[in-house]
Amino acid sequence: MTEQTGLPTGDEKARTVRAMFDRIAPRYDRLNRIMTFGMDAGWRRKSIATLGLDGGSTVVDVACGTGDFCRELQNAGLDPIGFDVSFGMLSMASTHAPLVQGDGLRLPLRDAAADGLTCGFALRNVVDLRILFEESARVLRPGGRAAFLETAQPDNPVLSLGHRLYFHKVVPKIGGWLSDRDAYSYLPKSSAYLPPKAGLIALLQDAGFGDVSVHFFGLGAVQLLTGTRS
Repeated sequence: MTEQTGLPTGDEKARTVRAMFDRIAPRYDRLNRIMTFGMDAGWRRKSIATLGLDGGSTVVDVACGTGDFCRELQNAGLDPIGFDVSFGMLSMASTHAPLVQGDGLRLPLRDAAADGLTCGFALRNVVDLRILFEESARVLRPGGRAAFLETAQPDNPVLSLGHRLYFHKVVPKIGGWLSDRDAYSYLPKSSAYLPPKAGLIALLQDAGFGDVSVHFFGLGAVQLLTGTRS
């Protein structure tokens, strides 16, 4: 099934995303650093700071990829465990944290197993955001904190235009030169899956999160959604 945007949905989306990340895994980290001008590491550190967790707390990293969030979580004195559907991404990981091939919509964890949860730039890649947020709430203890880092569209018209040109024109060209043209053409388009800010907040609240807030980085090109498990 395909949406009016031409983007896949349902099982087709799940297969497309998994195969795509398997293909681009060998150069994924390098491309991230280039395309974010090295700012992505700082965004992850800021996300972790918003969790406000004590040292040794257990943190689930959903769609962990090559383990960037896990490395930063360990540097912060936390105890992460990562999950990702792509074996290709996991095989390229450089972290000492335990990593599991698994779907963020069906985490193999008991209820209230974790103190915190992170997810970096993956909301637009899941099949169902409602299920993702409900599953995230399930594995968090009451009072546990979640941080979801994702792309955004700046509100300022000038910044918005510049962002669209860069994200939809420059990124696919760089990705095509250095990695996989189809994948890096799909990734900018996939932002169309994301609801507006109010919709994301409502989904988190409906899933059982309170104190939901949104912060923006990179002149509005990146958003961080945080919430506390009720």
